Amino acid sequence: MATFLHRLGLGAFRHRVAVVAVWLIALLGVGVGAATLSGETVNTFEIPGQESTTALRLIDERFGDTSGGAGAQVVVQAPDGAEVTDPAVAGPLTQLVTELGQLPGVVSATNPLDPRNPTVSPDLRAAYSTVTYGVPAPEVTEEQQDALRAALEGARDAGLTVEATGEATVEPFHLGGTAEAVGVVAAFVVLGLTYGSLVAAGMNLLTAVVGVAIGALGITTLTGFTDLQSTTPILAVMLGLAVGIDYALFIFTRFRHELRDGRDVRDAVAVATGTAGSAVLTAGTTVVIALAGLTVAGIPFLTEMGLAAAGTIVVAVLVALTLVPAVLGLVGLRALPGRARRALTHEGGRHVEVADADGTGRGVYAGWVRTTTTRRWASLVAVVVVLGIVSLPVASLRTTLNQLPADDSTQARAQQILSERFGAGVTGPLVLLVDGEGAPERAAAVSAEAAELPGVALATPPQPNADATAALVTVVPTTGPDTDETADLVQALRDRLAADEADGTAGATASYVTGTTAVSVDVSQTLDRALPVYLVLVVGLAFVLLVLVFRSVLVPVVGVLGFLLTIGTTLGATTAVFQWGWLGFLGLAETTGPLLSLAPIIVVGILFGLAMDYQIFLVSRMHEAHAHGADPLRAITTGFRQAAPVVVAAAAIMFSVFAGFVPEGDATIRPIAFALAVGIFADAIVVRMVFVPAALALLGRRAWWLPRWLGWLPVLDVEGTALERERPARAVAPAR
Repeated sequence: MATFLHRLGLGAFRHRVAVVAVWLIALLGVGVGAATLSGETVNTFEIPGQESTTALRLIDERFGDTSGGAGAQVVVQAPDGAEVTDPAVAGPLTQLVTELGQLPGVVSATNPLDPRNPTVSPDLRAAYSTVTYGVPAPEVTEEQQDALRAALEGARDAGLTVEATGEATVEPFHLGGTAEAVGVVAAFVVLGLTYGSLVAAGMNLLTAVVGVAIGALGITTLTGFTDLQSTTPILAVMLGLAVGIDYALFIFTRFRHELRDGRDVRDAVAVATGTAGSAVLTAGTTVVIALAGLTVAGIPFLTEMGLAAAGTIVVAVLVALTLVPAVLGLVGLRALPGRARRALTHEGGRHVEVADADGTGRGVYAGWVRTTTTRRWASLVAVVVVLGIVSLPVASLRTTLNQLPADDSTQARAQQILSERFGAGVTGPLVLLVDGEGAPERAAAVSAEAAELPGVALATPPQPNADATAALVTVVPTTGPDTDETADLVQALRDRLAADEADGTAGATASYVTGTTAVSVDVSQTLDRALPVYLVLVVGLAFVLLVLVFRSVLVPVVGVLGFLLTIGTTLGATTAVFQWGWLGFLGLAETTGPLLSLAPIIVVGILFGLAMDYQIFLVSRMHEAHAHGADPLRAITTGFRQAAPVVVAAAAIMFSVFAGFVPEGDATIRPIAFALAVGIFADAIVVRMVFVPAALALLGRRAWWLPRWLGWLPVLDVEGTALERERPARAVAPAR
């Protein structure tokens, strides 16, 4: 692999102008595709084959346009001492309903005072109108949302408390905002400090931006051909930007090291691509496999998100292995700060490194690894205890698809009024579909049965379709949509309906339980079952991969145990902040409640790939030193000193990129971004730079032991050892 990549880097150097041109043409091409072929993203989380999803499809077929379109609930509360039926309140309320029905894009707006179907609270203090749009939520424009907000303001001027909630009121999160800018600026600062050269920092950042732009624009183009979740391009940009910068950083750093070691620009580019490029390819492959492995959950929208993000990583790796070497050929010695360039000239083509007599060197990293390896037991115990404590909240982790709005938003105020005046379950009603001949009569019996079940506040009369072949019954639970009691009610309803079908009571009809709450229950339960399977898969993959890379059994064990500590810490901290409300004074969480159902499995997948990145980049330098004859402890300290500065810089960049999405992200992205930022810090700084060196120091020579019966395993040569033996350092010369 190292030899092949060496040739690839050499070819990119020789044809550097053509390589840069090809990538720019590719960027222009996907840009045109995104501008002309893109479509709308979706926000629906459904699983084919699940009862709730099957029912939604049948409702769409049986009820047509009357069942489609985004909805909003406009909640009106009368002033203190008044009721919504009072003439002074009923007049403005009726006027508001009329105005709502005439808003752009609105198909209908129900009148809460209609005696045939009133939606007034038992205490007569509040009422709500259901506003239905003619298009799905992603297609409700900002102008239409502005018109809705303007109508609310008009009613407030009449002295009413008016708020709105529902999918039609949710503002979409757009790419290209402050979050990305914060990440890019922070990355540039870190790169500038790391390189001591603005040219190198700028070129590193530029190549990464090209890669992530191609990946993101490609995903945007795909929206014109398939339905993708609205979070898909955001996750792809967030991850692609982070790894793209880091992969280029590793190759840039090795290139500068080779220049300082006396190689000319041509050789330095080729060797950097063959050595650091091997690690980049291996690390990138782990990320791609981890993301593609999300298919194990068997959930299409999760598979699409994983594959789209994996595609962005593939582009980032290709950019690192082709565009980066080409750019390095153009930059040449300017990748070094002026002082280093002068040192090369002064020393006759070789920059002399200063080291202590024991070879461990001086500086922060040398002191760090010396302390960690000499006080190995204390380091290990400290890491396990601290990360273990942070992991404790994960035991109470709860998930849902119903994301709570920000506390100070109109959606939150509307839901609070609905819960207080109508009951907690009104914000997440269940929908029962009765399908088949005689549906209205059977639906009436279903409504009566549902009303008798514990936990049911209300079961409405049946609503038949035009030809009476299907009917809907709305069931309002007594508990909120995200509670265990409501999930139990969903199962109780299904058990009751199944029993009716089994004993023939249902006749020729079939009954289903669906609605937003039922879909959330189904998806959450499916993801909760898939997470342990996926975790076993990625842990097993990590073990096999590390055995191949390091030809060792115990090094992979250390790496996998460290990864489990990272996952526990990440999910524990995220649960404490976004579910328990810890650190609320920092404003990290707009509201508290269960985490998004797909967040844990996505976080595990992404962090697995990134953790293996750090493990490979850090331990491969230790392995390289050991392969060249250094004793185990010297190999750890030497490899640590060489790789730790780059790993810290890479982690700082990733942390900055992910953290930038916390204050700017929406309710879906914010906890995921926070989890990734915490995970990066815990894994790179604590696990890989404290736990791993301490554990390897304890193991000594046993760390690199491989049973004889595994001797047939292929040698990946991630460190490029063969290249180091074959190509001696050459005198420095300008790029040609």
